[in-house]
Amino acid sequence: MKRIFLAALCLASLHATALAADDSLKTVKQKGKLVLGLDDSFPPMGFRNEDNQIVGYDIDLAREVAKRLGVQLVPQAIDWNAKEQELNTGKIDCIWNGFTITDERKQAMSFTKPYLRNAQVVVVKKGSPYSTLASLKGKKVGLQAGSSAAGALDAAKDFKASLAQVVEFKDNLTALMDLEVRGVDAVVMDLILAEDNIKRSGKSYAILKESLAPEVFGVGFRKNDLALRDAVQGALEAMAKDGTLAKVTTKWFGQDISVVGK
Repeated sequence: MKRIFLAALCLASLHATALAADDSLKTVKQKGKLVLGLDDSFPPMGFRNEDNQIVGYDIDLAREVAKRLGVQLVPQAIDWNAKEQELNTGKIDCIWNGFTITDERKQAMSFTKPYLRNAQVVVVKKGSPYSTLASLKGKKVGLQAGSSAAGALDAAKDFKASLAQVVEFKDNLTALMDLEVRGVDAVVMDLILAEDNIKRSGKSYAILKESLAPEVFGVGFRKNDLALRDAVQGALEAMAKDGTLAKVTTKWFGQDISVVGK
């Protein structure tokens, strides 16, 4: 009985020490800024406008969160294929850019609760002979390297095995440009990005009705930065309660599709 008590006491002590060592929120407040890592070619979540300023839905949310934390938001473009390294080396404080929560990523970092639902879909040129996943057998499909689209395609083993080639691009917009010139026959990408691109560009793209995988977006932090994560989560929940989240979401999507507190 004594050993059990001592073991429990040691575990409690270690847990308290770990919590005490988490100065992530304090550090951000001391430096006066929250550095957000993103792929700056991912509209409407985060992208550069005509004045080369980084704007987007996630940027508007993050700027309001930073304001409520009493710090300045600093959006920082990163190589999306090296996002975990950028985070773990301290170059950024979080990844907030239509970042899909997966079991694999949860092993390496901590996440807020989901704030948006999404799906991985297949985009083709309108008028092409492709209307189902099966119709793409033997064809070339593009996607962004290191993206959740790659993970969704890996999970869809039969579909991936049926393809002639999978082509990786630095970003989704480059992949769509290759689709435009018929370098690839289709592109796997986020539904939210696909719908936004079709609306903004007016290009003749179509989204297949069959999706590869449903998913949710969250904000990613270093594994032990729980204080900072919880502060961001708290700010998002407060924004949901006072209507700010609905206002920002409606601005970018025409309706409130956020899922915080719902």
